[in-house]
Amino acid sequence: MKIGVLALQGAVREHCNSLVACGVEPVEIKYQEQLEGISGLVIPGGESTTVGKLLVQYNMLELITEKGRRGLPIFGTCTGLILLAKEIRNSNQPRLGLMDMTVERNAFGRQIASFEADLEIKELGATPFHAVFIRAPYISEVGTQVEVLARIDNKILLARENNFLAAAFHPELTDDLRLHQYFIEMCDKL
Repeated sequence: MKIGVLALQGAVREHCNSLVACGVEPVEIKYQEQLEGISGLVIPGGESTTVGKLLVQYNMLELITEKGRRGLPIFGTCTGLILLAKEIRNSNQPRLGLMDMTVERNAFGRQIASFEADLEIKELGATPFHAVFIRAPYISEVGTQVEVLARIDNKILLARENNFLAAAFHPELTDDLRLHQYFIEMCDKL
């Protein structure tokens, strides 16, 4: 199985390493032609406005949106979560708009306010998932088809809608492969 990792900015190498550790072949996606033949796509963290502009510049925004609508599994982390959202509070930046959710950018504060937390994610088993948050967004509202998988207080941090998975944190910065494995299982089933 080949899983693409959008390689325009962000923690590309770390996601690729996690995918290799899970036994799948990562493909760094820099051009639209590379989107052919993949079973899923990871959109890593970075700076969402920049990545959105680069998706437009490289003619990939509409193509990825269409592939997602046709069933391509997409896993967005941090920036990827923002780009998957239909609504981004106080922003008109380019986005895929595939998930029925509203997000808040940099919702926990600036870089200095980055933090780590253990999350209860029943889909991953009884052991908490240690999550790393860097200038993290969160999901403030979801539509009826969106399944909330993890939250802190009322802030939604992990959600799934059909073939889309969105995390406000960086699972690639830990040794815990369960979330990547969960996404690979999504790719297997869809």
